[in-house]
Amino acid sequence: MAPLTRRRRSKAKGIQFTVMVVGPSGTGRTTFINTLCESQVLPHKDHSKPQSLSVENGIEIKPVNVDIDEDGLRINLTVVDTPGFGDNIDNTAAFQQIVNYLERQYDDILAEQSRIKRNPKFKDNRVHVLLYFIQPGGHALREIDIELMRKLSHRVNVIPVIGKADSLTVGELKGFKKRIMEDIEHYDIPIYNFPYDIEEDDEETVAENLELKSMLPFAVIGSEEEVKLDGDSVRARVYPWGIAEVENPDHSDFSRLRGAILGTHLHDLKSLTEDLLYEGYRTEKLSRSVYSQADAPELSLSLSPEDISGHSYRLKEEQIRKEEEKLREIEIRVQRDINEKRQELLAKEETLRNLEVRLKVSQGI
Repeated sequence: MAPLTRRRRSKAKGIQFTVMVVGPSGTGRTTFINTLCESQVLPHKDHSKPQSLSVENGIEIKPVNVDIDEDGLRINLTVVDTPGFGDNIDNTAAFQQIVNYLERQYDDILAEQSRIKRNPKFKDNRVHVLLYFIQPGGHALREIDIELMRKLSHRVNVIPVIGKADSLTVGELKGFKKRIMEDIEHYDIPIYNFPYDIEEDDEETVAENLELKSMLPFAVIGSEEEVKLDGDSVRARVYPWGIAEVENPDHSDFSRLRGAILGTHLHDLKSLTEDLLYEGYRTEKLSRSVYSQADAPELSLSLSPEDISGHSYRLKEEQIRKEEEKLREIEIRVQRDINEKRQELLAKEETLRNLEVRLKVSQGI
């Protein structure tokens, strides 16, 4: 089904969607989110105390909820910010904290799905897309960029973004994009590249995905201020040489990125998270559990995908069998209680009849 069709069907009700933003300080991450949500969702870093800027405080992971409307579609958006990433000399711990956060959301829903009685108020906090902000300078991807995207791409849909794109000339930006995509291909980093099926998707969807794919990485401008331009208020950045408009496709890819993640490709990002990334993690988790219980963890190293799938299937069958046994036990217990109550009722009826007979005899009836 085409993404646009799925989008129209969901307009009647709101939808839960989670975006994580990662990138070193100074890449425009905070301004981008506030521009995306058209409100002050994330606070800016406090630069009033220069002496504190050199202190390595480590990474923080901060989810923030905001309701937005995207072309009539009500979205309950969760933005997960990661201030402090890339600010330390050694960012290994920051990598692991982000991975742990992503996996913790998978663990929560895995635990919920294992319950016989589900919690109707359970909130699915899985991250559907991670926007990784690349510094708008340098020759190509840095080691930290490559390492992070490689570590996270098997847990979340990663889309690379160049922040503060207006700091580069048109020629510099074109060359920078080209070198980044060459690095992504060279290091085999599985980013979200707007996949399509030539046999199942219609021509409009294929054309749209090809265009979006050609724009990777998205070069964006953010601005929390509006300026007057030809009588209209627009979000833009004002410079001595002119105005850089956030939503002008000649100046920024902002509108196309926003339209993709919050509109045309929102459902595809959610489906990939559910059907591919989460299922992959779930299979790994359950398979590790099976072999750890068998005291043979070394066996998992030699498992083929077919083996893992088979073990996961058998584990699911075992889980279903146990749940059916519990239901049968409950059914037997309920039936036993019903029989006991019936016997008690019959005994009371018999006692009542005997009392009635004795009463009649005593009254000489």
